[in-house]
Amino acid sequence: MNLLTVFSKFPDQESCIEHLEAVRYRNGAYCPHCGSMDVARKSDGDRVGRWNCHDCKSSFNVLSDTVMEKTRIPLQKWFLGISLMINAKKSLSSYQLGRDLALNQKAALYMQHRIRAAMVEDKTLLHGIVEADETYVGGKPRKSNERKDDEPSPRGRGTKKTPVIGAVERGGKVTAQVGHDLTGKGILHFIRKSVDPEGSVLITDEYKAYNAINRYMPHTVVNHQKRYADGMTHTNTIEGFWALVKRAWYGSHHKYAVKYMPLFIAEATWKYNQRENADAFSTFIKGVFA
Repeated sequence: MNLLTVFSKFPDQESCIEHLEAVRYRNGAYCPHCGSMDVARKSDGDRVGRWNCHDCKSSFNVLSDTVMEKTRIPLQKWFLGISLMINAKKSLSSYQLGRDLALNQKAALYMQHRIRAAMVEDKTLLHGIVEADETYVGGKPRKSNERKDDEPSPRGRGTKKTPVIGAVERGGKVTAQVGHDLTGKGILHFIRKSVDPEGSVLITDEYKAYNAINRYMPHTVVNHQKRYADGMTHTNTIEGFWALVKRAWYGSHHKYAVKYMPLFIAEATWKYNQRENADAFSTFIKGVFA
């Protein structure tokens, strides 16, 4: 959904609340605290959208128990921020979002992290032809006045950057996470919870740790020291996803705090998986409120 559509469909707070209630309460309003449907609108003139629960006696609104709970940012700005992030292929910095929505940088970053947290998906097993690979996200070390700093810094598995491991189904979805353990045991654990071994074949590069997969499912290797592809045997799809992850890092963010990196990876993964969805905005809202 583009910005003009957001402005026209949701011109004020009341229209946003009405839309969210239609999504969340499509089968009837209920209390998010106790699950009771014995609820009624609260007659409070200056607090639109409040409800009372007659069972647990609590007060709530449609935002309760969601990533937008207790927010002081107008909902129209939330809708605009969601639309901007979904449409930004190479992601969006908090400073840019703050300028676009007239928010300070901390409020914009708060909004972005809440949106990214909502983009964390329940994993569905990949199947068919699946490519797996790992990459390293981070910047070049800052140079000092020492001549030794002109020497090339380690790349690939010798780097101090943060490792990320992922798997992608050809023509389908991708799953990725920060790779805390890239030994054979750690990689096998990731593949077991990400890929359906029945009727699937895994394609990787020649990294020896992937040999642990051989006893779990069919496994084919492309030796990148000799060639990038051998017919259908290649990892170009997952490497294309890594390119999107790194374009977001280089072009928009420049630095990730390691503790927040899972959120940035979740954003990249969600947007890749919704790449053919013409109404990703509605899908996001349903994922949060339905």
